[in-house]
Amino acid sequence: MPPSALSRLISQEIEYPMLFQLQNTITGCISHCRVLEFVAEEGIIYMPLWMMENMLLQPGDIVKLKHTTLPKGTSLKLQPHTKNLLDISSPKAFLEVSLRNFSCLTTGDTIKLDYNNTIYCINIVETKPESAISVFDADLEVDFAPPLDYKEPERLPLNRANICTNATSARSTRETTTSTEHEEKSQCRFTAFTGVGRRLNGKPVSPKSPKVKSARSRSPSRAPIRKPGKLVFGDNAYQTHAVAMESGKVAAQKSEKESEEAEKFKPFTGKKYSLKD
Repeated sequence: MPPSALSRLISQEIEYPMLFQLQNTITGCISHCRVLEFVAEEGIIYMPLWMMENMLLQPGDIVKLKHTTLPKGTSLKLQPHTKNLLDISSPKAFLEVSLRNFSCLTTGDTIKLDYNNTIYCINIVETKPESAISVFDADLEVDFAPPLDYKEPERLPLNRANICTNATSARSTRETTTSTEHEEKSQCRFTAFTGVGRRLNGKPVSPKSPKVKSARSRSPSRAPIRKPGKLVFGDNAYQTHAVAMESGKVAAQKSEKESEEAEKFKPFTGKKYSLKD
């Protein structure tokens, strides 16, 4: 602004910081700003390009300027033009630093913020308590509206036929899985006393009962054959026959004992128990 404006403002009782209302006399667009320096030529003011775009101004247009007082802001709602702003690691810290360059904000304006060699355009959607607020030394609650280029994901309509088909396939898959698990469990059932049995004495598990040889084969000497109608006299013949009879009895007793032992010993018999139980 020109120096003459400063001398006129000092002569009046005004509040600091100095805030001004700008109005385009042709379109009627209104915005607010503060003054940076009083070094311009008489009858000329310099404005940022983004503010001229908001007010639809061209170089050389006439602007109505007056001093104003704005309340401190309590709430602010912003809308980015692109969703790239959401990719910043800390948008809150970025806004806190960037908004320090502004003394006031007006609803409907579009501000431009520079970060990491990228310019982000942001619309001022809503300000409270009034349409124009002062953000100098103010505690603001900032809210975000969806970016202009944001698109909600499309939801595909569900078809009843597709639902029935999916339910049937899921049921068949569940039944197949259940039957497979049942078969695996049946194959993994515990079977007690399987394998080959062995005796500690080295004898076979199921020995065949030994054939009992006749007393004649085991006798050291054959008993005299008696022919019908004849008598045999002498101790030798009698003793030989007695020895043969006695040896036959002993062999018969041994065979009976072995057969009894074989019948008593039966490997892997009785009740079966599972370690899982």
